[in-house]
Amino acid sequence: MPHAELASATAAGNRAHPWWKGAVIYQIYPRSFCDTNADGIGDLQGIARHLDHVADLGVDCIWISPFYTSPMKDFGYDVADYRAVDPIFGTIGDFDTIVARAHELGLKVIIDQVFSHTSDEHPWFIESRSSRDNDKADWYVWADPKPDGSPPNNWQAVFGGPSWTWDARREQYYHHNFLTEQPQLNCHNPEVQEALLDVTRFWLDRGVDGFRFDAVNFIMHDPALTDNPPVANPVKRTRPFDFQHHFHNQSQPGIPLFLERLREVMDGYGDRFALAEVGGEQALTEMREYTAGPNRLHSAYGFDFLYARALTPDLVARAADHWPDRKGMGWPSWAFENHDAPRALSRWVAPEHARQFACMKMLLLVAMRGSIILFQGEELGLTQVDVPFDQLQDREAMANWPQTLSRDGARTPMPWTADGPGHGFTAGKPWLPFGPDHPALAVDRQAADPRSILSFARRCIALRNSNPALRWGTIDILEASAQKLVFERAHADQRLRCTFNLADVEVPLSPHNGALIHTGDVLANALGPYAALIEEL
Repeated sequence: MPHAELASATAAGNRAHPWWKGAVIYQIYPRSFCDTNADGIGDLQGIARHLDHVADLGVDCIWISPFYTSPMKDFGYDVADYRAVDPIFGTIGDFDTIVARAHELGLKVIIDQVFSHTSDEHPWFIESRSSRDNDKADWYVWADPKPDGSPPNNWQAVFGGPSWTWDARREQYYHHNFLTEQPQLNCHNPEVQEALLDVTRFWLDRGVDGFRFDAVNFIMHDPALTDNPPVANPVKRTRPFDFQHHFHNQSQPGIPLFLERLREVMDGYGDRFALAEVGGEQALTEMREYTAGPNRLHSAYGFDFLYARALTPDLVARAADHWPDRKGMGWPSWAFENHDAPRALSRWVAPEHARQFACMKMLLLVAMRGSIILFQGEELGLTQVDVPFDQLQDREAMANWPQTLSRDGARTPMPWTADGPGHGFTAGKPWLPFGPDHPALAVDRQAADPRSILSFARRCIALRNSNPALRWGTIDILEASAQKLVFERAHADQRLRCTFNLADVEVPLSPHNGALIHTGDVLANALGPYAALIEEL
């Protein structure tokens, strides 16, 4: 397509589609982005300091992980005040500065909302546990013990052990799907729903452009407290949670109705974006349900790639096929990495191929149909850090050590500069260690190198932004063999063919017209290891 026609089609697409459709979203984990007060923990002023780097990538939006007041048992996902900034991160004024600066740079801002549970230090829970007849007595999930004093049912918590904790004040158990310090909100209660809708309005009034709703399929439980059935398959399991089908502690039929109420509030503020995080064995069904039609959430992402042991053509093809382009079907979002999952390069490729694979992976992500999410440092090709046990911070990592690649290993600080002990992240001691290979991948080293992973990431995002077929087009899988993945993206008069070699050996390549973009060895009739190209048809 000639350049003038392409530019016209892109401009028309931008007018026809909401900003979030096909957007590139950049996730910022505040503790690890940039520290400006030398306490070793990133903060909101650090985010503001480096927004230019994010804007230079060409992304559309930032997603900021929790920065609310919290005792930090789960590093902010245990909220003690939904309307306040934790002093570790700064002030509400610092947050307002981020929003203003991001908007100046053309970036949208979405933030996490954690509506399935709070911290046990939240005033709501402190009041709820004080008696059985206070105004918030039914704001959390309370239950009497069985006659023998044991918990009311067999539900297990994600982070280990029964999902019930005894409280002597009420002489009852309270429910928690995650840590003991994260009591479960009773979202069946209309007063709880109203309180959460008010929280939503508070942040919309401060100018945010949307929300990522954490663990949204956990926000309601089965009031009958029915036991979960056991899982019969014999696969290796490291947590009691994995021994059950989670039909009753989550995934309840009332959830979509509450999501419709959230959507109604957000629609009152104009062009806002509602993104759901959905995990578990029923994730696909629930993602479709939570995004179906015009009155629920705009998009959802699950864990198709986040915990996958290998990136295969079949995995990508199946994920794409789950979201056909038809009326009433929701819009997918995709992430290869985030704060909860091990870095993809350490899961998917041998170290000697890491750089080439990182470029191929980036090109694949920007070529997928849907909105896409980059985790901070992914644009640098950061690898998982092997954090020694005595330096682990995350309780989930400690509980599962050494069975899994820990969440801490993906949350290590951003290396802004190659030199210096704090690598531009901090003037103090960082809360987690840097990876030994991370200084060489620092932003200052890569930004000036046209052959770097960072430079290639910028090119990939620019290509997506300027080609309607990549941003909004359909996807048609042509081949998903053991090594090679081929699909077409099409929008209006533009058709692109995208070919990827996901293996460390050459694969045959059909005659091609010359690439709009490529990475690795692209020969006349073969595609080199971990090479890829996108061409116009």
